[in-house]
This record gives sequence, structure tokens and C-alpha cells, in this order.
Amino acid sequence: MFIWVRHLSIVCKPQSKINQRFFSWTSVLYKENKNDPPKNEQNVKKEENVMKVSSQLTNKEATILLDNVKEKSLEEKNENEPGRRTTSDSIKELTKKIIGKVESDQVEVKQVPKERKRLDLTVQSLERNFITPVKAMSDFLLKPSDLESLPKTKRRSPYESEPPITVYWRKDVEAKALEVWKSHENLKNELMKRDIEKKKYQQNIFTMKRRLRDFRREMDKPPELAEEESGLLGRSGRVVMTAVAINGLNFLFKLFAWFHTGSHSMFSECIHSLADTINQLILAYGIHKSVQIADSYHPYGYSNMKYVASLISGVGIFCVGTGLSFYHGISGLIYPTPIENLYWAYFILGGSLVSEGATWVVAFNSIRKGAKGAKMSVKDYIFRGQDPSVNVVLLEDFAAVVGVVVAGGCMGISSATNSPLADSMGSLIVGCILGSVASFIIYTNVAALVGRSIPEENLDKINTELEKDIMIRAIHDVKGIDMGSYLVRYKAELDFDGRELTRAYLDKQNLNDLLEEIKKIDNIDKLEDFMLVHGENIVDMMGGEIDRIELKLRKKYPEIRHCDLEIL
Repeated sequence: MFIWVRHLSIVCKPQSKINQRFFSWTSVLYKENKNDPPKNEQNVKKEENVMKVSSQLTNKEATILLDNVKEKSLEEKNENEPGRRTTSDSIKELTKKIIGKVESDQVEVKQVPKERKRLDLTVQSLERNFITPVKAMSDFLLKPSDLESLPKTKRRSPYESEPPITVYWRKDVEAKALEVWKSHENLKNELMKRDIEKKKYQQNIFTMKRRLRDFRREMDKPPELAEEESGLLGRSGRVVMTAVAINGLNFLFKLFAWFHTGSHSMFSECIHSLADTINQLILAYGIHKSVQIADSYHPYGYSNMKYVASLISGVGIFCVGTGLSFYHGISGLIYPTPIENLYWAYFILGGSLVSEGATWVVAFNSIRKGAKGAKMSVKDYIFRGQDPSVNVVLLEDFAAVVGVVVAGGCMGISSATNSPLADSMGSLIVGCILGSVASFIIYTNVAALVGRSIPEENLDKINTELEKDIMIRAIHDVKGIDMGSYLVRYKAELDFDGRELTRAYLDKQNLNDLLEEIKKIDNIDKLEDFMLVHGENIVDMMGGEIDRIELKLRKKYPEIRHCDLEIL
């Protein structure tokens, strides 16, 4: 009779208070009713049903039954009173209720679904990061044999038109590195040692490449690399080296004329030629440096060194040429000195005018060819500073030609009037010319270094080509930055068409197999696994589509060096 009570005390958790209460109460009731009649077949069947029900009861149901038993047991004190029901009667009534519950099959077994793992953006961890075999061997100093035992997977290659790459879990690689090197300190020391060796090796490689380049030049082979064509042997380099030679000779002749005449205008022209020579030497260094092969410190190369050198040249013209010309002109006005014979000075100025004019013609022809190749007008080509080195030579020689004319005219006026004031004013005018040219050079090169937009018509052409792609519904926040040296950096945010992307993904799937996989989904856990697998594949496919679009843009517009496409 009390088997259901005893069984409840067994199936409840041993450490719970419910079990303790059941055990104490059932012990008393069992002792008080140990003289019950022997079990027959019907009683045994009822006990089995009671055990079946009690094994399915929850803690809440067991607590309710326990309270009922306790309440009925308290009535034992008044058992002998008339009209009172005994505890046995109460137990029997409760037993009937439970057996009826079994017979009516009203016991419901609740299935608690597995708790789904939620996304937590605040968690920072490297455990789920992937790492390539090359990075594993370089960062953790492992051998290919060490990686063979690690679990691996395939991922989309970050390089265009390349097959998928093999990657490992970072946590597995770190554990293997710790197993091989025994401690983090040993690994760190070995990394430092190999880093020093790597830098020495890279320097040797750079030296060897430079020697090979020099060897190709000695063998009179045509330059095969674009960098060599734009070096000192290229069009810009030849113009600059020609200007260096001519301005150097002009400086020497003007210096002799200044010593002979003491003219303030001649002194300004002498300083002007010296500044031009020094600045063009800086330009030559910038051109030479700009073709240097990219290294680990400058992965995108040194192409902007031409703009840096031109900027320094402009600052030098402004400080040295303009400053000294102003200083000497003001000194001549405050402390005038008599003018000596200017006969030889006119000859030197005439020769300077011819040589500076010849250099200007060479620079202008180079500018005109460059503008034709870039499909721009000569004016736009100059104002945008597309070829900064030739720009500086062109503007310096233009200022030199104008300066020679001004200096010669002021010296002639001084000779005619026998007054040094006109000669001093000529020095000030030459200083103003140099200041204007220097300001323009500084402005154009700063704009190029900071980054300016490409012409609007060129940007519209690229945008139109991008919008034609079937995967793109709209483009926003478009930027086309002129990086100099005929290179462009293009950036845009894309509104990707998810339907077309999904359709492209389905085209590569076996839809019958996919349908069978969907039919097997009968709970949320399998649904989550299905979405995780195919969602990751679709994201990988989106990356492949972006690579395809970038390759198409660079193929049609070769000036695009860097193409940054972002998804809205």
C-alpha cells in the first residue's frame, strides 16, 4: 500500500529536502502498517502502476503528495473519534487517484530543448581564429611534420583566381608550439633570433636585386619593368639630369659675373641658379628612390618619394632663393653701391637665357607627352602635378627665363641712369617670382601627398562600370583618390543583391541533395547546424564575388592600384 510513497522517496534527488521529508514520513507509515495483509496478484499490479507513475512525477507533484500524506497522518491522533477517517483510508484514496492517473495516461513527459548558444559580441578570443600553414611555421616556428597531426579545414583563398587554402585552428597551433618549445620564453627568444636573421636576409636580397638591375643596364637591355622606365633613365629622369647640368654651369658663370660686377640683380640670379641646382639634385634623388623595390617597412613601395622631393625643392626655393633675393635687394636699397661695368654680365645673362630656355623646352615637351598619354590638357596636367619632378623643372626654368629678362632689364636701366636703385628693385622682383613659383610647387605637391579626388568624369566612368554588375543594386560613399604616379585608390560601399548571390550559390549546389538535407531537419538543433554551414558558404561566396568585381575594374582601368569595396 505504501509502495508509491517509498518509491517517491527513492526517485527524488538524494540531496533534496523533498527526499528527506519523504523518507522520514514513509518510514513511520511503513512501520505502523507493516502488519498489512499479504500481497495478492491485484495488489502487485497496483504497486507496479504506482512505481511507474512515481518515477515520472516532478518535484512539484511529489511535494503536493507529501503535503497530503502529512496532513492525513496528523489525523491519526483522533482516529478513535466517531466520523474520522483513518490514515489508511486517506492513503488508499490517494493511491486510487494515482492509479487512475496512470490508467488515463495523463502523465506528460516534458522535453526540454537543448539551450542554443547565443552570440556575444563582448567576448574577445583567438580560439576560433584560423591560421595558415605559412603563418604557423613563421609565428610559432613549427615544421610541416608538426602540423600533420592537427585538424585542418579548407577556406576561400584571399588571392584572386587561386584555389582554396588549408588552414588550422589557432588554439591547436598554439598548443602544438607549446608542446614543441616547452615554454613561451623559449619560443620568444627563438623568434627574436630569427627576426634578426630575416632582416639580414632581406637586405641581402635587396642588394642582389639592385646589382641585377645595374647589370641589365650595363648589358644595354631595354628596361622590362615600369619602375625602371620612370627612373633616372626614363623621361622624367633625363629632364632632371639635363637641368642639373645646365643650372650648375649657369651658377658658375653667374658667380663669376657677380664677383666682376657686384650687381645685386646678378647676385640674385646667381643664388637662383644655385637653388635650382640643389633642388634638382633633390629631385634626382627622389626619382631614384621612387623606383626602389617594396620591402617589409614599405609594402606599397616608394613611388611618393617624387612628391616628397618636389615638396622639399619648393621649400628650398622659397627659403633660399626668395629669402636671399629679398635680403640682397633690400640691402641695395638701404646701402646703395655704385654700378661697375656690366659688359660681361650681359653676355653671361644672354647665355643663361639660352640655356635655361633650352631646358624649359625639354621639360615642356616631356609635360606635353605625359598629358597626351594621360588624355589630359597640358594645363590640367601641370596644375594636378601628375609628374612632379618635371613640373618643378618646368616652373623653375620658366622662373629662370623671366628672372634673366627682369635682371637684364633692371641692370640696363641702372647703367643708363647710373643709379643702383633699379638694380636693387630687380633683385626684389626676382625674389617675388621665385616665391610665386615655390608656393605653386608646394601647393601641388602637398595636395598630391594628402590625397585628392580624381577628375569627376573618370570617377563617373568607374562608377558606371561598377553599377552594371548584376550583384550590385546601388553604390554609396564613393571615393577615388589620386595617389600620384598615375595610380588611383578607389573605394565604394556596395548594396549587394542577396537574391542574386543566393541564386549563384544554389547554381553550384545539388538541389536534390539539399532538399533531402532539409527534410531531415526535425528540431531546432539540426536547423541551426544547417544554417551555420550554408551561411558560412554564402559569405565565402560573397568574398569571391567581390574579388571578381575588383579584378574586372582593374582590368578595364589599369590605373586603379587599390580597390576597396565594402558591403553595406
